[in-house]
Amino acid sequence: MENKEIELEFSIKSGAPEKQRTACVVVGVFENRKLSGPAIDIDRASDGYLSEILRGGDMEGKAGSTLLLHKVPNILADRILMVGLGKERDFHETAYRDAIACAVKTLRDTGSMEAAITLSEIPIKKRDVTWNIEQAVITTYDALYRFDRLKSKSSEARRPLKRVIFAVSRRGELKYGEIGLARGLAISHGINIAKDLGNTPSNICTPEYLANEAQKVAKAHGFGCEILDYAACDKLGMGSFLSVGKGSDKPPRFIVLKHEGGTKGHKPVVLVGKAVTFDAGGISLKPPAEMDEMNYDMSGGGSVIGAFHAIGELKLPLNVIGLIPACENMPSANANKPGDIVTSMSGKTIEILNTDAEGRLILCDALTYAERFEPDAVIDLATLTGACVIALGAHPSALFSNHDPLAREIEHAADHAWDRVWRMPLWDDYQDQLKSSLADMANIGGRPAGSITAACFLWRFAKKYHWAHLDIAGTAWKGGRAKGSTGRPVSLLVHFLLNRTIK
Repeated sequence: MENKEIELEFSIKSGAPEKQRTACVVVGVFENRKLSGPAIDIDRASDGYLSEILRGGDMEGKAGSTLLLHKVPNILADRILMVGLGKERDFHETAYRDAIACAVKTLRDTGSMEAAITLSEIPIKKRDVTWNIEQAVITTYDALYRFDRLKSKSSEARRPLKRVIFAVSRRGELKYGEIGLARGLAISHGINIAKDLGNTPSNICTPEYLANEAQKVAKAHGFGCEILDYAACDKLGMGSFLSVGKGSDKPPRFIVLKHEGGTKGHKPVVLVGKAVTFDAGGISLKPPAEMDEMNYDMSGGGSVIGAFHAIGELKLPLNVIGLIPACENMPSANANKPGDIVTSMSGKTIEILNTDAEGRLILCDALTYAERFEPDAVIDLATLTGACVIALGAHPSALFSNHDPLAREIEHAADHAWDRVWRMPLWDDYQDQLKSSLADMANIGGRPAGSITAACFLWRFAKKYHWAHLDIAGTAWKGGRAKGSTGRPVSLLVHFLLNRTIK
């Protein structure tokens, strides 16, 4: 059973909403029963039908509320779906995305196979038409995403949504809407790949499986792809990376993706993604609660693969390298033990005080490997620390960097992608926590500032280039009953690279 890709047809149109011949037209209503522009047009054409409905108290415009109307007078569409937008003064990026998601889920649940969504016309401060359309596409895919491949019966609706039209206010905006559509589709496809990989359980998604999926993306887009096995990594001296997988019977894989879309010889951007396909904590065993979610510890690597798919779809004129160290962290007689000392590819030695701080042990060798590409910038992304979840929750990813201009680039891309980050300190003051009397450093710095000391550890291996670290432990996954991968930060990475093509 394979997960079906959502089959959606998108188009961008301008024109009067009352003249749209479709199954459903979606319009917005702000609190206090204030109609959005397209809703006013439909209200006027229907001789005040919408206003009369609102005066009757059927809807007040609160965020998340909906009202489906049938056979509205003088309107060509079969139905009108009114979506509450909340207070107009509070209508910002998150409210916009929430409204799109609410509309799409209602369309799905009510059996609409086609719809024209006018919410994309609503202006958002400091955002343009391209942004509105891109985010509408991404949000639509997110609202309809499901992971059914391991269920005996699909949860697909009997009449799934097949065609979506996004409205723009003027014909002159159509070309900008098309740009947003192309970007939204590429990013959405990349996010879905990252989600599928993150949701696939670890008995299926092993390091070898992840390598095979990377090869599929490479073949589809003409990327270079090299898979280094244990022997190849051992020859390179990747003692830190290889030590993490010693407790597992699943052999590690070091994945190298190469997109040579830019000028030959131009320094590449290197994306490094942590990929621990299951993290039991090793000998420092994790508590049983929520250990079932530890297959998501490869989300950094999955996001790199998803971002590469988007890069290929957009044919970005850049040189980009993807590095994904993939392994399992399991307890066994062969596993790392607290107190062991390993030698990294850089030659630096590491005292392992906690085997559950394994992500930094695989990333440090990947960061050293990145040196051979003489990179213009390196960004690593990892579900690295529980401390990051405590500090920032599930909204922003934590950003650390040794180069202020690079950090500002990432912050700008994160804001545009609405895949937000929050910059954290990387001060020398924290380095003392990593001291070891027996090795060059310890792999943990104690409980205080856990996400910062983890970043400080990685910084020691990234001094030869401009580097940034994204701790995505709180953003890559939703826990609990609705557990599943979010596909973050694929959108951020793609926008970071897109911005570099505009320079």
